[in-house]
Amino acid sequence: MRLMKFLLASLAAIFAVALTTTPSFAQEPDRVHVDITQGNLDPMPIAVIDLLGDSPALQQIGRDISGVVRADLDRSGLFRPIGTDAFIQRIEALNIPPRFADWKIIDAQALVVGDVQSLPDGRIRVSFMVYDTFGERALTRILQIDRTPDGWRRVAHRIADTVYQELTGEQGYFDTQILFVSESGPRTRRIKRLMIMDQDGANPSFLTGPDAMVLTPRFAPNTRVLTYMSFETGAPRVFLYNLSTNRREVLGDFPGMTFAPRFRPDGNGVVLTLDMNGNSEIYTMDLQTRARQRLTNHPAIDTSPSYSPDGGQIVFNSDRGGSPQLYVMNANGSNQRRISFGEGRYSTPVWSPRGDLIAFTRQSGGRFAIGVMRPDGGGERILTESYLDESPTWSPNGRVIMFFREGRGEGPQLWSVDLTGRNLRRIPTQTDASDPAWSPILP
Repeated sequence: MRLMKFLLASLAAIFAVALTTTPSFAQEPDRVHVDITQGNLDPMPIAVIDLLGDSPALQQIGRDISGVVRADLDRSGLFRPIGTDAFIQRIEALNIPPRFADWKIIDAQALVVGDVQSLPDGRIRVSFMVYDTFGERALTRILQIDRTPDGWRRVAHRIADTVYQELTGEQGYFDTQILFVSESGPRTRRIKRLMIMDQDGANPSFLTGPDAMVLTPRFAPNTRVLTYMSFETGAPRVFLYNLSTNRREVLGDFPGMTFAPRFRPDGNGVVLTLDMNGNSEIYTMDLQTRARQRLTNHPAIDTSPSYSPDGGQIVFNSDRGGSPQLYVMNANGSNQRRISFGEGRYSTPVWSPRGDLIAFTRQSGGRFAIGVMRPDGGGERILTESYLDESPTWSPNGRVIMFFREGRGEGPQLWSVDLTGRNLRRIPTQTDASDPAWSPILP
């Protein structure tokens, strides 16, 4: 009970500050229901042992996995992994319950134990459990993940996701990838390539060559497909790229298009901006038939559309009111209404996967900020602000936002911030980086 109260209090601050519409935080029937209107942001102390193994090679894999689990949980801002040198008990077998008193002494609110075994086919089997030390009980049964040895990082992220979900009731977001534009070279001849990496910056790889400038990559919501805009022929072309087959195809040649499409929630269509005869309007396109439907019809610039997670609405950016502001319309283009009324210019809106908030970029007073507001325009809050913060993208659970930040005379870098605005962290990349897109949970 103490375990759940401790972490739920921390989550309360995040949820309350984020102004979510959920009035309470429901747990399993034998656990507390907490009103999320009060709380603190003290991270939960948690102990993650180095996973056991019966050979030096398996022991090293176990140490590597546990290190990534600790790093994932620490970056969330909700957990404080306890250093292994503080551990009193040495766990020697997964099937033997821990001595809870030894973990209470070091104030470990939760404990993660596990081991790594070899399978006959060359794969490894990672088994683990999560304990509530003050409640003196197991929160999970023994869970198992089978992978090839080189897939140990994904195993670690999946364990971290399990711990996160078990202790918060929320889906984790660690077993994901980030798509972004890698930038290098002098500013007069900038090279912009498409790059992908794990959400913690590991396993980076290029998807495009250095000969074509790419912009605005986007992930499909439920497949291993992405879209991006490229200038490899001199004119903007939009491509679909299948990560499973490494094959791509042209979505269309659209002269004057300002942004790459965003996918419809079912993945079978996109919404995009087309510049027709000098006028930027928003269209939808069916990916099977390539049929287009026009949604806006206004002499102003209408751009940057993003679907709500249920597919029923679209948020977009328009200067029809005299300056760039945020508007929402039904998915068929009807009922277009303005939702942003703060000071400054609004752009790059993107709907949260939870449907409760819209993230945006706001320019005001010579500075750029990342903020959120409810779909009706209420509850606007700024999460982070600097010389240039831009291009927000949501984690799959709707609790963290990644964006890029650029300083005076400095290249762009990726950063993340949670909905409290307090857990601001830089994401490591090999090069300058911009235009991030966060993937769904990996299959």
